[in-house]
Amino acid sequence: MFDFGGLLQRSCQQLLLLLLLLLLYLLGEKELDQHPHVLTFPPLCVCRNPDGDVQPWCYIADHEDGIYWRYCDIPTCQMPGNLGCFRDSGDPPTLSGTSETSNKLTIQNCISFCRKQRYKLAGMESGYACFCGNEVDLRDHGESPSMECNHVCFGDHTQPCGGDGWVIIFDTRVGACGGNYSSPSEVIYSPDFPDKYGAGRVCYWTIQVPGSSAILFNFTFFDISDQTDMVELLDGYTNQVLARFDWRSPPRELVNITGDFVILYFYSDRTNQAQGFALLYQALRSQDTRVIEDEGNEEDETDDVSSTAGPQLAVWTIYALAALLILTVIAMVAKLLLHITVKSPNIPTVSGSDSCSQSTASSEPWIILYRPSTISLFKKKLKNHHGDLSPLVGN
Repeated sequence: MFDFGGLLQRSCQQLLLLLLLLLLYLLGEKELDQHPHVLTFPPLCVCRNPDGDVQPWCYIADHEDGIYWRYCDIPTCQMPGNLGCFRDSGDPPTLSGTSETSNKLTIQNCISFCRKQRYKLAGMESGYACFCGNEVDLRDHGESPSMECNHVCFGDHTQPCGGDGWVIIFDTRVGACGGNYSSPSEVIYSPDFPDKYGAGRVCYWTIQVPGSSAILFNFTFFDISDQTDMVELLDGYTNQVLARFDWRSPPRELVNITGDFVILYFYSDRTNQAQGFALLYQALRSQDTRVIEDEGNEEDETDDVSSTAGPQLAVWTIYALAALLILTVIAMVAKLLLHITVKSPNIPTVSGSDSCSQSTASSEPWIILYRPSTISLFKKKLKNHHGDLSPLVGN
C-alpha cells in the first residue's frame, strides 16, 4: 500500500480520519451509540502509481459497490496523453467524429480505432462508448475533475473509461507504433500503451529537433519482461546504436545524446508481453548543455576536493601516530637507563693518580688474575737497536 511511484502523495478526499478516530476515543462506546453519524467519514487513502497507470490511484474501503481503489484527482499527475475529463451534453457532442460501442472497450482499443480513422483525439464514456474527434471540438466544453470519469472500462476493469455524461479524452499518439517528433519536448509511449504491448512488434520513432545540440532522454516507466525484447537509441544520421535497454539492463539514469536527430527503436518477440515504457525527451540548446556540463564539473570538483582531503587527513594521522610512537620509545629507553644507573654497583675506574691512591688505600683490595692460554717464545732482531734486546729473547 505504501509502494509509491513518485514524490507526490495526497488523499483522494479530505483527510479527516485521524481526527474522527481521536473523537471516537474521547467519546467512548456509550457516546458512540448516541452519535452514530460520526462514522460517516470519508476514507483515508494515499495516492500511488507504481504500475504506470494513466493517473495516480489509491486504496479505499468502499464495501457497498465492491470497489477497493479509485483514481486520485491530481491533474498534474496524469499521464501526458490524458487530456482530461470533459462534460458531454450531447448537443453538440464533445467529440463529433466517428463513434462506436463495445462491451470489451479499453483505452487502447478506442485510441487505435480513432487513430485508424486519422483523428487526433479519442474519448471514452460510460465504460463502453468510444468517440473520435479533433482539438477544435473541445472549445465549447469545460474540463471537470477526473473523479467524474472513473467508470471502469468494460474490457479492463483497471482502466477508467469516462462516466455518465462525462468523457475522458486521450491523444491518439499514445500507444502508436512509431511516429515523427520535432517538438522540443514530448512523451513517447510503447505500442498499445496503457495496454500491454503486442507480440512481434517492430517500431521506430524519429526525434529530430533542428537547432538542438543534444537530446536528453528520461524513461519515467520501464517494464519489459522478455529477454529478447529491447529498446534502442540510435544516431539518426549513422544508425549507430548509442544505447540499448532490456529486462536485464533497464535504464537507471538519464541518457544524454549529442546531436539533433535520434531514432527510438522497439522490438518484441512472439512470446511474452509486458506493460512497456514511457519516455520523456527534452531537446537542449548549446546554452543548456553548457549549464549541464558546468554542473557536472562542479560535482567533479567537489569530489576531487573530498578525495584529496581524505588522503591528507590520513597522512597527518600517520605522522601523529609515528611521533607518538617515537616519544614512547624514547621515554622507555630513558627509564631503563635511569634504572641501571640507580641499581648497578660502584666500579672503580683508573683515570689518574688520585684514583690509584684512593683504590690503594681502600679497605677492600683488588686482585687481578691472569691465566694465559698460550705463551710463544720467539727470537727476533731489531733493525735499528741491535743492543737493545728483550729479556725474553735468549741467545
